[in-house]
Amino acid sequence: MRGLPAPAPYAADEILLLNLPLWAWQIALAVVGVVVLALLARTVWQPTTAALRWWGLGNIVVNVGIAVTGATVRVTSSGLGCSEWPRCTEESFVPVDTGHSAINAAIEFGNRTLTFLVLAVGVIVFIATLRMRPRRRDLLAYATLIPLGVLGQAVVGGITVWSDLHPASVASHFLLSMLVVVPAVAYYVRCREPRGLLRPTVARPVRLLATALLPLGFALLVAGTVVTGTGPHGGDADAPRWGFDMVAVARIHSGLAWALLAGSAALAVATVRRAPAPLRTAARLLLAAVLAQAALGYTQYLLGLPEWLVVLHVLGSGLVWVAVLRVYFATAERVEVTSPGPAPAAAGDTAAARD
Repeated sequence: MRGLPAPAPYAADEILLLNLPLWAWQIALAVVGVVVLALLARTVWQPTTAALRWWGLGNIVVNVGIAVTGATVRVTSSGLGCSEWPRCTEESFVPVDTGHSAINAAIEFGNRTLTFLVLAVGVIVFIATLRMRPRRRDLLAYATLIPLGVLGQAVVGGITVWSDLHPASVASHFLLSMLVVVPAVAYYVRCREPRGLLRPTVARPVRLLATALLPLGFALLVAGTVVTGTGPHGGDADAPRWGFDMVAVARIHSGLAWALLAGSAALAVATVRRAPAPLRTAARLLLAAVLAQAALGYTQYLLGLPEWLVVLHVLGSGLVWVAVLRVYFATAERVEVTSPGPAPAAAGDTAAARD
C-alpha cells in the first residue's frame, strides 16, 4: 500500500539457533577451531619434517580458501553486511542492526571470523619453524611472511569496506591472498629438503620457461580481477564498478589464459624426458588445472556469470596459481653442501631463501 514505510531489513541477531544469535555461533566456532588447531599443534615444540609438511599444506589450503569465501561474500552481495571495520557497525563488533539482511550480515561476519583460523595456522607454522634445530633461515623467512600477509589482508579488507567495495580495493584484497600463497608453497616444497644451497634440477631453458609462467600466471589473476570489477558481482548493489567494456576485458583475460595454456603445454612436453618425477607430475597437474579452468571460464561467460560458477572459478584461479608455483619450485632443490667448493645456485629464487 502507498504511504507505508518499507519493512526494515532483518538484523543479524534475528537468525536464532537454540535461542542464540547466529553471530554468537560463528564466534564460538572460530574459537573452537583455534583451540583445535592449538591442540593439534602440540608437536610444533619438537617439529618433524612430516609435521611441517602437513602444516605447510594447511597454510596453502586456508589462504586459498579465504579467497574462495571472499568470492562467496561478493556474489551474494554481502560485502557491506558489516559496513565498518574493525567493528561491524559503528556501535558494535558483532552484526546487530546492520541495516542489511540477516543472511548478508552473517556471510560477511563469518568471512571475518575465518581470518582468525587462517592466522592461527600461520602462527603455528612460524612457531614450529622457530623450534627447528638446526634453524633454517629460508624457512623462517617464509614462515614470517605468511602471518604478516594475513594481517595485511585484514587491513586491506578494512580499506575495502571503507571504500564501499571499490573494485581496486576488492582486487587488491584477492591479489594479496595470492601473494601470501607464494611463501606458503615455497615453505611446503623446501621444508622437506636439507639445509644447503639451491641447484637446478633441469636444463636452463626449462627453468626459464617455468620462471616465465610466474608473471604470466599473476597477470592472468590481475586480468581476472579487472573482469570482476567490470562485471555484475560487486559485493553490493551500490558498489562502484569500472566502466570498461566487458567483452574487451574478457578477451584480454582469455588471451592471457591461452598464453598460460600454451606455456603449460610446452612445459609438459619439455619435461616428458630428463626431468625429475616431481617436476613431471607438477607440469601435468598444471596443464590439467589450466584446461579445467579455461573450460569453466568459458562456461560461466556463456551462461552470464552465474554466482556458483564465479565461486568455482575463483577456486580454480587459486589452484592454477598453486600449480604454477609448484612447477617453478620443482625446477630447483636444496642440497646439503658436502665439500668446501661452491655449489651451483638456481637463478630466480628469492634472496630470503639463501642460507
